[in-house]
Amino acid sequence: MHDNSIVYENPKQRPRSLDTEKGQHLTENSKIISESGISTPRSGREDESIELSFFEASKGNNGILRRLTRRSNEGKEIDTSPPPDGGVRAWATVVLCHMALFTTFGFVQSYGVLQTHYVSALGLPASTVSWIGSLSACLMMVMATFSGRLTDAGYFHQTLAVGTFLQLLGYFTTAVAMTYWQLLLSHGVCIGLGGGLVFCPCMSIVGTYFSKYRSLALAICSIGNSVGGLVFAAILQNMIPAVGFPWAMRTCAFLVMASMVPANLILKPRVLKSQDAPLVELKAFTELTYCLFALGMFFTFLGMWVPVFYLGTFGRDIIHMSSKNASSLLLLINGVGIAGRVLPALAAHRFGPLNLMIPLTLLSGVILFCWAAVKDYQGILVFDVIYGFIMAAGQGMFPPSLGSLTTDVSRMGVRMGMVFSICGLALLVGQPLGGVLVTAGGGSYLYTQIYSGTAMTLGSIFMMGARISSKGWKVWAKV
Repeated sequence: MHDNSIVYENPKQRPRSLDTEKGQHLTENSKIISESGISTPRSGREDESIELSFFEASKGNNGILRRLTRRSNEGKEIDTSPPPDGGVRAWATVVLCHMALFTTFGFVQSYGVLQTHYVSALGLPASTVSWIGSLSACLMMVMATFSGRLTDAGYFHQTLAVGTFLQLLGYFTTAVAMTYWQLLLSHGVCIGLGGGLVFCPCMSIVGTYFSKYRSLALAICSIGNSVGGLVFAAILQNMIPAVGFPWAMRTCAFLVMASMVPANLILKPRVLKSQDAPLVELKAFTELTYCLFALGMFFTFLGMWVPVFYLGTFGRDIIHMSSKNASSLLLLINGVGIAGRVLPALAAHRFGPLNLMIPLTLLSGVILFCWAAVKDYQGILVFDVIYGFIMAAGQGMFPPSLGSLTTDVSRMGVRMGMVFSICGLALLVGQPLGGVLVTAGGGSYLYTQIYSGTAMTLGSIFMMGARISSKGWKVWAKV
């Protein structure tokens, strides 16, 4: 069968009569459809109006998308002035970043309360349950590599907003989790990813606002760890027996929301000149100082948080304390940690943060060896107070020490993120390894105590090597 219709390559070649006939045909059909009660088709002019409206709406949506994905430094002049070293904007940034660490590692440092609760509720060994907290802490650190690079690239606001959303999602889903794998995903993965997108960008922009008082500013931010650990541990310890685990976690979520919404609205990074940089600056690992410091922090984090995870179960199983009193040990270690972070912060800008961190880390390792001698209630209280103070003092010097070794502030986010990622790997394996050693010792904590003390001692030795590489054997050199 042959098709007698003619195909016109150019629409203008089509006879006008065809258009007229087609129009009359459509008009007649429209009348028939209208009389049957069905809406009539739109005219060509109405179609053009609709297409124009759709185009304008699409253009508006694209404008919103561009605003959401626009870099914080786009269309703005590069700030070539030195860091302000003070002022309302700078110190407001410090306070809000303090709250960011309050909601991230502050919650991690309260994990000892949840460790005890999860062991009882799930009926699983401590070494298995500790993977939830260690995975969360690890992801917070590892994500710092990506969030730090995004911050340097100008995507600070987007990174902080996504991190806040994931944090809240993790808290609310943890509240309804019933099984181990659900807790591993909600608490371990979701809260960990969200925290990693929050804390590193905040820490990196604080360093750009200060020069002389950078160590003090970063140390004040780090105090948020201990304050958060104290507050979250108190909430969980008191609310889980009173109203149950779900509402205890929801209360924590509301507290995170109240802390992070102002941070998302107010925090503003400085617009600094930044060269294109890779996600991982491999060149940094060719610097001996940077490598030694990264190794030092790896071994330090391998053993530093073992008491934070296991002191509660140690008090319950070895000292035979009640579950509530055992959980109170975590409140005490975080409470004295606040003072432990404040005092070195006041002295850091005078003596140098790394100069303070090395002896504090070494002393923490020695105290962990002394943990093996704790046999009664009085002994564990003394250990709790002394270790909590010294450990927090040394940990508070970590960001300022890395900042003092970074000369190019525009690379602060990338370099800080890489070290945080290395520390995250230590946190991932450090706490479960401590639980395995408890099992290997037949319930005794001796192997775990020796392991944690040895790790921190090695960390202080590598940090000493980083200092010597940076300033030589000059005893009074500030670094």
